[in-house]
Amino acid sequence: MKYLNHITEAIGNTPLVKLNNVTKGVKATVLAKVEYLNPGNSVKDRMAIKMIEDAEQVGILKPGGTIIEGTSGNTGMGLALAAIAKGYKCIFTLADKQSKEKMDILRAVGAEVVVCPTNVSPDHPDSYYSVAKRLNEEIPNSFYPNQYDNMSNWAAHYESTGPEIWEQTDGKITHFITGVGTGGTVTGISRYLKEKNPAIKTIGIDTYGSVFKKYKETGVFDENEIYSYATEGIGEDILPKNVDFDVIDQFVKVTDKDGAVMTRRLAKEEGLFVGWSCGTAVYGALEYIRENNLTENDVVVVLLPDHGTRYLGKIYNDDWMRAQGYID
Repeated sequence: MKYLNHITEAIGNTPLVKLNNVTKGVKATVLAKVEYLNPGNSVKDRMAIKMIEDAEQVGILKPGGTIIEGTSGNTGMGLALAAIAKGYKCIFTLADKQSKEKMDILRAVGAEVVVCPTNVSPDHPDSYYSVAKRLNEEIPNSFYPNQYDNMSNWAAHYESTGPEIWEQTDGKITHFITGVGTGGTVTGISRYLKEKNPAIKTIGIDTYGSVFKKYKETGVFDENEIYSYATEGIGEDILPKNVDFDVIDQFVKVTDKDGAVMTRRLAKEEGLFVGWSCGTAVYGALEYIRENNLTENDVVVVLLPDHGTRYLGKIYNDDWMRAQGYID
């Protein structure tokens, strides 16, 4: 008999899918790494299970414990699946800009959700970072993974996602492009790929209102770069320890609107029902490809982190899109 002992064993080995329609006029081969085919519907499943298992191995996470994490939604889902498999409770803090669908999904898998204000500084006591830390201090036998600074985050992608991409492209990949949030995905994959072939270029996709692009280019953490933006899951107002700027060759910024419109195009033109930051990554990738005149010899892999069900009330809702001025 062939079966899995638990749904978490289905994590990984997601496919590469060629983009055919949104890439019209582009000479390079553009391949999407479709991470919504993980059981929790996002790339975050990979690092979530590793953070839990690594914590168990060193005795930080003990039987009957509570996992407490600040998340934009997807990491919480991955942690919740791991918690179900292993018998832990979960409490997740989310910023109020995150979609209602993300909050409902986390509650559906048994997690407690604490909603925090978006428009406060990271060190404000009401920020979702601060609330998660406080709950960890207050609740006995609890574990705060801290995905931003937990090195198991990037290690998960060095061990799994990077090797998958290398093998799936037969080592022919020339460019890797992904949105950057906690930094684990871009750092782990890029470190692996560049060890295999240092000529591979890694392009990070950033959003307006985030500090990454300017910090990469100038080494200056400019608080004037920080302002509220709508895109979920990428960009930061902090510098997570998981972001290794040395393995990121360049950043490209994409507006909320351009990312949102491309997300809907991916669903209608490619059959890829993906989340907001996926459209942002593809839009940024196509901008980079055109500006740098990539050729038939180039193989570009763009990582698509999550599924469209997280955004039914936003990206895939015409009234919401019109209210934002994203469509007519």
